[in-house]
Amino acid sequence: MSSASPEQVVQAQLDAYNARDLQSWLGTYAEDASQYELPGRLLACGHAAMGERIAVRFCDPRLQARLISRTVVGHTVVDHEEVHREYPRGFGRAELLAIYEVRDGLIRSASFAFGEPKYD
Repeated sequence: MSSASPEQVVQAQLDAYNARDLQSWLGTYAEDASQYELPGRLLACGHAAMGERIAVRFCDPRLQARLISRTVVGHTVVDHEEVHREYPRGFGRAELLAIYEVRDGLIRSASFAFGEPKYD
């Protein structure tokens, strides 16, 4: 993906997420990429930890992230999404703010702000 723009890389990541395609999703991230929950709590670092973290979520057949808006400034892409999935109390949806740093065609870091789930 090295010739892809930051926006294209993040869109490929979102498409792989919605397809629940683990290998394609990991392929949008650098091997040593890190994911954080804002304001800076480490969630996962590297493909093995990220894959382990997301594999559980990809088992949910109703998993779907809907892009509400996207802003791109240089190497930074900010997505505002609504994520539909199974939460501890049942199926619902929650807003998510995702901030991606993309360099050389790969996501190097991702930071997330998670909204409170609303249950269906």
